[in-house]
Amino acid sequence: MSELSHVDREGRARMVDVSAKADTARVAVAGGELRTTAAVIRLVRADGMPKADVLSTARLAGIAGAKKTSELIPLCHQLALSSVKVEFDFTDTSITIRATAKTKGPTGVEMEALTAVAVAGLTLHDMVKAVDPAATLNDVRLLTKDGGKHGHWERDDAVSNAAAPQDISAGTAVVLVASTGVAAGTRVDTTGPVLAQWLTGLGFSVRGPLVYPDARIAAGLADALGSAPALVISTGGTGASPTDATPEATLAVLDRVLPGVAEAIRQRGTAKFPLAALSRGVAGLAGRSVIVNLPGSPGGVKDGMAVLEPLLDHLLAQVAGGGAHDNE
Repeated sequence: MSELSHVDREGRARMVDVSAKADTARVAVAGGELRTTAAVIRLVRADGMPKADVLSTARLAGIAGAKKTSELIPLCHQLALSSVKVEFDFTDTSITIRATAKTKGPTGVEMEALTAVAVAGLTLHDMVKAVDPAATLNDVRLLTKDGGKHGHWERDDAVSNAAAPQDISAGTAVVLVASTGVAAGTRVDTTGPVLAQWLTGLGFSVRGPLVYPDARIAAGLADALGSAPALVISTGGTGASPTDATPEATLAVLDRVLPGVAEAIRQRGTAKFPLAALSRGVAGLAGRSVIVNLPGSPGGVKDGMAVLEPLLDHLLAQVAGGGAHDNE
């Protein structure tokens, strides 16, 4: 589309006529993030805010906002929404927001999903501002949409990185922590911040650490991959415990495995600490995103960083289509 749909030939704002379009099932997913302080995150997790029940209030506000979209945004159509879902997760210093809106009709539900995220985020701000008036609502964006003439659309932030495949400083990275204790606030995250600081030092734009309990690590990977980052590094959930599920969740989303990377990390750890051989971490490619599992210990993360640092430039260049392959 090369012209604005909500402007007529005379340059006047208009409501698009969708009467000739066929009804199809339509789904849109949007995301956003309220950045705040670690103290606020602890209070919200413990339901200890002065205005209690923070997440339930924000969830209801987001759903109500989606239903009111046509009243808030002048040129939006009134839609018969069949479903609106608002979900939250946590990092150490942020609350992530994800809204899914569904309908069956002649026009899409992107604005409803985006409005749900925005209103839920503003409600979160209202709930936490007594403790952190400097909280900010960021990155409200459409993630995916389905239905209508154009079918499936998915956000691809990696496109802009392909123009400079040799420069990892142009890359985006996500740090994902699998820890039931950290997610519950009963343990301190000793690995995620270290990885985030290291990647930032390499020039990456870093999201996270995203913290998920072991049982929800598959949802954590979906969250991490939602923005199509160049790199996802997870920590934790790689052992032999019945709750350790990171390798299985990772294998479920991989298109190709990189067995040599995972083995090099294991070998480096085993040379100093024999129990490192018990790590079941994997590495591979999900589309054009590189995923690497690291153990959930500071030593395991240190070993992983040492192995990965000399590989990342060439690996990401290959994935972007600009690396050399002649000797491989």
